[in-house]
Amino acid sequence: MKETLKKEILRIIGEDQILYQEPMSDHTTFRVGGPAETFLIPHNEKEAAALLRLFSDCEEPFFVLGNGSNLLVSDKGYQGTVILIDRNMDGCEIRGEELTAQAGALLVRLASRAQAAGLAGLEFASGIPGTVGGAVTMNAGAYGSEIKDVVTSVRLFDAKKKEIVEIPGEDMHFSYRHSLVKEGMYTVLGAAFRLHGDDPEEILKRMEELREKRTSKQPLEYPSAGSTFKRPEGSFAGKLIEEAGLKGCRVGGAMVSEKHAGFVINEDHATAQDIITLIRKIREQVYERSGILLEPEVCMLGEDLTL
Repeated sequence: MKETLKKEILRIIGEDQILYQEPMSDHTTFRVGGPAETFLIPHNEKEAAALLRLFSDCEEPFFVLGNGSNLLVSDKGYQGTVILIDRNMDGCEIRGEELTAQAGALLVRLASRAQAAGLAGLEFASGIPGTVGGAVTMNAGAYGSEIKDVVTSVRLFDAKKKEIVEIPGEDMHFSYRHSLVKEGMYTVLGAAFRLHGDDPEEILKRMEELREKRTSKQPLEYPSAGSTFKRPEGSFAGKLIEEAGLKGCRVGGAMVSEKHAGFVINEDHATAQDIITLIRKIREQVYERSGILLEPEVCMLGEDLTL
């Protein structure tokens, strides 16, 4: 990193908020990934926006990180700057039937807060391990519901305008695992959700039922990034992978889950290279058998992780 850039960063955050050669394996649910050259931890939204403004003006590579629950990072790490929007930006507030949350708030926590307040609508998110920022970016969903169903507005940092903007939910271009965020230079800073009143015990019952489904069908006991592939039109990734005879298939420490073929798991000290090699193998063999080319749902960070 250039000294001039470091000086500008230090005008925004303290030296103790800057880490060097930080292992990304500590920040992803896959538990793999080499070091990030520079790792910044803003204390609040003001600092985060200032850092985003700074990096949008320079040519240095940077990546905004949440909970790392949908991310595969190269074993070589990341030769750039990671900005963490997570632990220090997880506030949420309930007013009537509206819940507002910062980008770093975990969906599990939001669902719990809503349930305790007798507000329904986020039950589907109670088992998703991501943050609001990541969930809005990819329109996360489960069991027939998606973030788009409950989002009323999103607060974004617009890198082109270099300012914070508020976008109504209907203008977020939500579709399957897609949003406006993926179309431009935007970073989610927060969102508002419209929920509806219900008996807290009934809400909790639905959450527990979904949790039991998730636990019984998904390999939650192993590090992974959740569903590895997007759902292909007219079929299911797990079904296609199983039909290709790949359930239990291994590359190094990476394995196609025997519990749910739609999950590639870190079964035994896998490397990112093990995982990406297995992903490539799955895509090739499923395509040979079905003519369907599976599209990864997992985001990849690192030049050697190309498909």
